[in-house]
Amino acid sequence: MKSLPKVLLHDHLDGGLRPETIIEITEEIGYKNLPTDKPTELADWYQDACDSGSLVRYLETFDHTIAVMQREQDMIRVAKEAVIDLANDGVIYAEVRVAPEHFTKKGMVLEQAVEAMLEGYRLGEIETGLKVNTILCGMRQLDMSQTVAELVVKYREKGVVAFDIAGPEKGFPPTLQQETFDYLKRNEIPFTIHAGEADGPESINLAINACGATRIGHGVRIVDDLPDGAIAKQVLDQQIHLEVAPTSNLQTGVADTYAHHPIERLFDLGFNIGINTDNRLMSRTSMSHEFAECKKAFGWGLAEFRELTLSAMNAAFIDDKSTYLKRIGAGYDQL
Repeated sequence: MKSLPKVLLHDHLDGGLRPETIIEITEEIGYKNLPTDKPTELADWYQDACDSGSLVRYLETFDHTIAVMQREQDMIRVAKEAVIDLANDGVIYAEVRVAPEHFTKKGMVLEQAVEAMLEGYRLGEIETGLKVNTILCGMRQLDMSQTVAELVVKYREKGVVAFDIAGPEKGFPPTLQQETFDYLKRNEIPFTIHAGEADGPESINLAINACGATRIGHGVRIVDDLPDGAIAKQVLDQQIHLEVAPTSNLQTGVADTYAHHPIERLFDLGFNIGINTDNRLMSRTSMSHEFAECKKAFGWGLAEFRELTLSAMNAAFIDDKSTYLKRIGAGYDQL
């Protein structure tokens, strides 16, 4: 599966660190809260915690990754390694997202965090040739979204291509950030919104029709509006792209097995979807792993993966997609 060209639109930087990197940085900074200092055991712990069904344990996993991304040199390292890991997995274009406010606990300011991350991506691109752009996230339950949106505008010509809101869906509808979305639209900044992951179709409805999102993070609970709901019809008719992450969705209870995941039904019905990783460390996954599980569960082959990859590329938040689309076509033609 690594040989297949891939496009990744939904991946969280602080959810994709190498276990070895976490351990090495904790030793440098004197962080004592890791459950183990052995890479394989740490990878096991992350997967077990995120498979547990416990929100407390799931959130704890991010405490550790965020703790080791508080210095500029560590942010640069993590971002560079992300590019290398994605390139080694056959990714030819990626948009990796992060909430910069998480990385100001030990003295970095928001701009430093963003610039360090962009520097890491730049160094990774020099080494691998893979271009990674950035989506900056606000958090639904906090009050920093407007500040983060202003950062997107500030760095729009330097590798930041869009805005997102993440965090708990239930109790925090996207309309709480309406002024921020209006600001983004005035500045012609595109945005995606996490919706339809932990909450139902109405969350997707608000993201699209109230806020104006042109892509939806996850969105898989649109199946609850099938077969003839108005929201599902709109998403299908307007071909609004759904950033689907199958393994992550199993951890959050969308389905109990890959075979029961709604991605197959959505694909067969003609929804515009792509395959994503979400949090590579927490889900112990990669794009190749996601492809392999979909192949095993649904019998998908080159034709399906080609279509999904082209759909993702066409939904990317960049203007000139032609070179990437040609690479995808050529890559699959050679297989």
